[in-house]
Amino acid sequence: MKKNNLSKVFVGISGGVDSAASAILLKEQGYEVVGAHMKLWKEKGSPLEAKAKEEEKNARHIAEDLGIDFVTMDLRKEFKEEVVNYFLEEYARGLTPNPCVRCNREIKFGLFAKKAIGMGADFIATGHYARIRKTKIKNGKGAEEISYRLLKAKDKNKDQSYFLYNLNQKLLKKTIFPLGNFTKEEARVIAKKNGVFVYDKSESQEICFIAEKYYGEFLKRQKVKMKAGEIVNEGGCVLGEHRGLPFYTLGQRRDIRIGGTGPYFVVGLDYKNNRLIVSCDFDNEKLLTQKFTLRNINWVGDRLSDFPAKIKTKVRYRMEEAPAIILKERNKAVVKLSRKSRAVMPGQSAVFYLRNQVLGGGIIDKILE
Repeated sequence: MKKNNLSKVFVGISGGVDSAASAILLKEQGYEVVGAHMKLWKEKGSPLEAKAKEEEKNARHIAEDLGIDFVTMDLRKEFKEEVVNYFLEEYARGLTPNPCVRCNREIKFGLFAKKAIGMGADFIATGHYARIRKTKIKNGKGAEEISYRLLKAKDKNKDQSYFLYNLNQKLLKKTIFPLGNFTKEEARVIAKKNGVFVYDKSESQEICFIAEKYYGEFLKRQKVKMKAGEIVNEGGCVLGEHRGLPFYTLGQRRDIRIGGTGPYFVVGLDYKNNRLIVSCDFDNEKLLTQKFTLRNINWVGDRLSDFPAKIKTKVRYRMEEAPAIILKERNKAVVKLSRKSRAVMPGQSAVFYLRNQVLGGGIIDKILE
């Protein structure tokens, strides 16, 4: 039952400062706030397993301090199946997946949203740095209706709209991003003023289920097939031996164990012959991409209908979006960048922008040129 007929919002409480500040802001805005902690899979015996228990304890403590109800959702099985296994399978195929995009689609705005609404939530909220704007538009019949636009956050250094391109109108209608108009430092101040002890907690790591900075050892422990093979230059001359192709990605310099000359950069992964192709040229033409196809495309609102369409896109989180054209070729979506981008890999997400608005995005399928 709702208290005093207030709108009920389930906010994902991770145990960190962003979700705590989000809960504070929602409570100040008059919502009936429920802190929901998602238990996600961690590798058994890793430092992250112990850290997860501490984070759950912190999340419960934060909810108690703020005087809000608290629930836990055990999503470890689903997270392992939908996010971790996906990550492992894609790497085994020679692709470069983005597990955060997958997690948002399947877990945070998938299973979590479904469970929260099933438990009586009117809205869900997370600590993501992004904004949602309601806009009145006229539909094809001339009647007014509400359209929800996904926008970049105020804090450009923390903006996470790139990871949210799989949201749709139904989800945006039920979602609140309390931190969209705040900076990270402002979020810390909000938490500190309200006595939240994690106000100065450090940033979390890039991928929540991998303890190491680099992924190779995790992949090996999770039984991704690793077979040593030849390191060759572009002419096919053997220069050394690699540890297994899943240890490497396009443009990588680290862990290429060739003595003497160098440095070397990965310019190709030949899975058919189990060869790692390297070059000393940082700007090697094989590292530069201008045109690629997309799969699993999602449009946040109305899909584009007139092609070619001029938009901006980015293929990695930490990069500026670049002008691009979306083409239609043989019934496929094809993106052509205005300038070549380095180390674009199949499996990465390409996200489309119109100024500050996220139009949608998809997964890079094939590199064309």
